[in-house]
Amino acid sequence: MADMKIRRAEGTWVVRAGGAVLAETGNALELAETGYPDVIYFPREDIAMAFLDETDHSTHCPHKGDATYFSIVTKSQTLENAAWSYETPLEAAAPIKGHIAFRAGDDIAVERV
Repeated sequence: MADMKIRRAEGTWVVRAGGAVLAETGNALELAETGYPDVIYFPREDIAMAFLDETDHSTHCPHKGDATYFSIVTKSQTLENAAWSYETPLEAAAPIKGHIAFRAGDDIAVERV
């Protein structure tokens, strides 16, 4: 089994895409999983959900459960399946319930401020 740790992410974290701030929180969680880059999960209440559209895409992780995906819709573009959440996570990932993670990259910045 992969080693997975979930802890509170220190400091304030933001997500930006298409020139807009999609999320800002001091209550982010950091998920560290062996063999993968660490992922920051944002509480749903600190996300501008109007920018997110749930998609039909889903994936399954044997350690976290089934992921639901969202596209990010900005004025300039739609970033397909660029965010995800575990609506009913497995026990090992229970703390990330109610949180959403974002795919950091050229179009999306996930950073500590």
